[in-house]
Amino acid sequence: MALGVVFEMPPQDQVAAIQFSVGANMVIALEVPVTSKTRFHRFWKHSLKRVIIPCCVYIPLAYFFPIISLVYLLCGAYDVSRNTGLNLSTVRRYFFGNGVLLWILSPINVLLDILSLPYINKGVYRLEDLPPGHQEEINRLIKGATDADLVRQVEERSKEHKRALILWRYYGVPTETIVDVPAFNGPWKYIQTIGLSVFNTKISTSLHFGWMRASLRLLYNINDIEEPSAYIVVGNTTHRWCDGKLFIFDDTLQHLSANETDRPRYCMYVDILRPTPFPRVMAAVCAAESYVARKIKLVSLSRWTLVERRR
Repeated sequence: MALGVVFEMPPQDQVAAIQFSVGANMVIALEVPVTSKTRFHRFWKHSLKRVIIPCCVYIPLAYFFPIISLVYLLCGAYDVSRNTGLNLSTVRRYFFGNGVLLWILSPINVLLDILSLPYINKGVYRLEDLPPGHQEEINRLIKGATDADLVRQVEERSKEHKRALILWRYYGVPTETIVDVPAFNGPWKYIQTIGLSVFNTKISTSLHFGWMRASLRLLYNINDIEEPSAYIVVGNTTHRWCDGKLFIFDDTLQHLSANETDRPRYCMYVDILRPTPFPRVMAAVCAAESYVARKIKLVSLSRWTLVERRR
């Protein structure tokens, strides 16, 4: 017999609903009044995390370093304004939540936007929006992934994890992986990362931001999904995998991925250099990004399980 507890707060915040799940079909629900002390504790915790601590950090910085603070304010305002459907929640998440790293790097990302001209950052791309060289590598990668029958080869090793990531190439550096796919060995001029993202059943991410704009994120669904409840949201755009297998976007925009179906979702997980007159500069930034990502173990911090070759 399994016993679980779920807390749900109604909008008026007057009572807490506690559900006890006993076995597969029996649910016992209780309503417990929320005291003034509980409400005050929640308010204080919320204020401490989202208002007091950030103000204690940002106000002294603005006082002692006004010019640097102004630069960051302007770069951050530009950066966050790029998100379609912008609202207060997005602004709070960018400046006070999981977008802080993106804000710290915003001057570099603004410079990368300038170096990409005349290629304007579209946020969400179609394949034909990219230059011919990018399109050729993407089509070659998709053919290699399709021919490799990857789902059959990786499902046993990936099904035990909520979110699994299998990598063949990471920011330009080849990696050892559980399945050898000769087509992924390159050569690649623009493609930096080649991986496979596996979301098991009923798995979703929260809204979050990437952190560097030297590359674009490409996802290609390699198993056929017919249900509309597997999708990715980028700003005002919701792409459902039943409507199309390919999706390309700037992952420094706020986004989330969801698989609410009853079977795993397998997507190729690819980073490709942004179109720019200075591809070597973008590649150098990706190399620096690779070094930092490996040092801080970014894959684990992002709550992926990296599936590697057994030794």
